[in-house]
Amino acid sequence: MSHIVDRRKNDKGKSTGNRQKFLKRVESQIKKAIPDIMSQESIKDSKTGGSVKVPVRGLEEPMFRHDPKTGRKQIVKPGNDRYNQGDRIPKPKGGGGGSGGGKGSNSPEVTEDEFTVVLSREEFLQYFFDDLALPNMVKKLMNSTETFEMKRAGYTRDSVPSRLNVKSSFQQSLGRRLALKGVFDVKLKKLEEQLAAVSDPEERATLALELEKVKRQAATIPFFEDIDLRYNNFERVPVPVTSAVMFCIMDVSASMGYHEKDIAKRFFTLLYIFLTRLYKNVELVFIRHHTEAKEVEEEEFFNSRESGGTVVAPSLKLMDKIIRERYDDNWNIYCCQASDGDVWSKEDARECKNLVLETILPAIQYMAYIEINNKSRESDLWQAYNRISNDDEFSIRHINEVYEIWPVFQGLFRKRSEA
Repeated sequence: MSHIVDRRKNDKGKSTGNRQKFLKRVESQIKKAIPDIMSQESIKDSKTGGSVKVPVRGLEEPMFRHDPKTGRKQIVKPGNDRYNQGDRIPKPKGGGGGSGGGKGSNSPEVTEDEFTVVLSREEFLQYFFDDLALPNMVKKLMNSTETFEMKRAGYTRDSVPSRLNVKSSFQQSLGRRLALKGVFDVKLKKLEEQLAAVSDPEERATLALELEKVKRQAATIPFFEDIDLRYNNFERVPVPVTSAVMFCIMDVSASMGYHEKDIAKRFFTLLYIFLTRLYKNVELVFIRHHTEAKEVEEEEFFNSRESGGTVVAPSLKLMDKIIRERYDDNWNIYCCQASDGDVWSKEDARECKNLVLETILPAIQYMAYIEINNKSRESDLWQAYNRISNDDEFSIRHINEVYEIWPVFQGLFRKRSEA
């Protein structure tokens, strides 16, 4: 009976390779399930990972089976309480292995089992944002286009104790002790041969003293010497920096009902996760508005409850003011605005159009406008924005239901090489 002993060192991740191969096989099913996840659960909860149900078709795993017709087998199955080693038992009969005896369904509908795949946070977000990117991200750079970070660069013999690499130091110590032991073993063998061949008492006494000296030296080889110590070495490596800022503008007026505000928050939460995962140097500016516009922190932006009239232009004016005060021409600037399209007057819509066309777009890389409503007619703000929209610099989209968030998000932030 053969035994398989697993001696792999990564005992906590032995199946990592197999798991990656499996996820590759079901990648298309996972991506198809993403819109359902978006509509069924909170997007913020998705940051911790989740369970994705994918069809069982094509997921059969290969397995070994014994041929019932050939070969001699010695098998001890768990739970055996009838047979001892050496007992002869009849071979199992051929045929299906099913044991069901119940009645079948008379439904003509064909169903398919589902298989639940549990994804880690990184895997979950990878499938979310694998094909997305901020457009024109490398169009502008900071004045200082390089920063430095410390990266591992082998080992060194001199450094601070906190960087001591125990494993490498032990390997050096082991190699040195084995080498010295080999030298002493050769000396001992040579002295023992000389002592056996010499008969003169004085010469034997001298050889005996020398032999005892070499034995003491061989027994007192130090475990660690300064020459064995190895420290992790780090070097400063230049890293290019592209700096960007995203303005998030959300309408919180009374015309935005619970449904509209929920969709807006979900969209901005998805945008927030997307930016913070893929871009380390992206700043976020949150602006809420009703009749007045106000810059707020992240917590207040997503959780504060406000209502009032609807005037959109002040939010764009506040954005322009912040750009002029904080961000120069070397920044990549983006804007995403969400509203139900209702404005106080058509003059407000025209003012918004003029601000976007004459002030905002010349200063930024890309702007997206999301209108959230179930109305059959186009709003005044939509009509104003529609006259100046283009997918390269300014895109506008409609969202009516939660399940539409993901397709719209994909369309706005798809990689332009695939557009």
